[in-house]
Amino acid sequence: MLLQLRPFSSTPRVSSLINLSLTQCRTLAYPLPWSHSYIYKEPHLCYTSTAKSSKQGSISEASRFVGKFLYVPPGVEPDEVTEEMVLPGSNIVIGPYASDVKIKTVEFIKSSERPKDCPKDDFPEFAMLGRSNVGKSSLINFLMRKDVALTSKKPGRTRLINHFLVDKSWYLVDLPGYGFANASSSARVDWSSFTKGYFLNRKTLVSVLLLIDASVPPQKIDMDCANWLGRNNVPLTFVFTKCDKFKAGKGRRPDENIRDFQGLIGENYRNHPPWIMTSSTTSLGRDELLLHLSQLRNYWDDE
Repeated sequence: MLLQLRPFSSTPRVSSLINLSLTQCRTLAYPLPWSHSYIYKEPHLCYTSTAKSSKQGSISEASRFVGKFLYVPPGVEPDEVTEEMVLPGSNIVIGPYASDVKIKTVEFIKSSERPKDCPKDDFPEFAMLGRSNVGKSSLINFLMRKDVALTSKKPGRTRLINHFLVDKSWYLVDLPGYGFANASSSARVDWSSFTKGYFLNRKTLVSVLLLIDASVPPQKIDMDCANWLGRNNVPLTFVFTKCDKFKAGKGRRPDENIRDFQGLIGENYRNHPPWIMTSSTTSLGRDELLLHLSQLRNYWDDE
């Protein structure tokens, strides 16, 4: 059942939304390519994708702020956004396509060595990607509330494209991690090659969930992955993991690491992807992430 948004009586104050963003570490979002336009930028390069146009006319200061710092989904105009519509621990605005998500069934379908071997049906899918020790399998089990993905103390165990069918209507896809500490250079290249082929050729891919370890400072390999996805116009959401953990030796809190990462992303993205904080230990962000996926999926189905 889709959520019904209440009518809005006024445009939100800019100062109120700014305070909301800063106090919850919320910064930087970009609309997905099917709802507006998004731009990935590099020195001397600019990649642009456009789709449905939004209302024409003058743009208020509040609307500019919302478009810059919050992810505004299909069905919502920037000047309609209020504080109550922003998911806690994220920069994601909830719109009319969001639905209450209660996962009932999860079924492992198959493991594929190549993108062309993946399931041939038309179910929408979300692909999880991240460094080999980012906690991907733990997050999958946390979301599904079942031990469906193999967890291991040795990073890099996932070496195939694994499809899990959720409620017989959409896929969660477990992809091989990058930056395997215990794999040869040749093996890393092979895995990276077929993963990129999946991103570029999978027609049912709704979005990539790029997992970032919030307990450590920003890593170049994560930045390289995010920039590659941006250059190739692959929709993504940053999912920060381990937000409950503070590693004394690293010297910074998770919220500080998240802020630093977003600052680096800002150098390449004019408007930045949606992001959300999670913890498989404390259950932080589970319901919010599923709600975000529901509105992306429902809009994809509607199209």
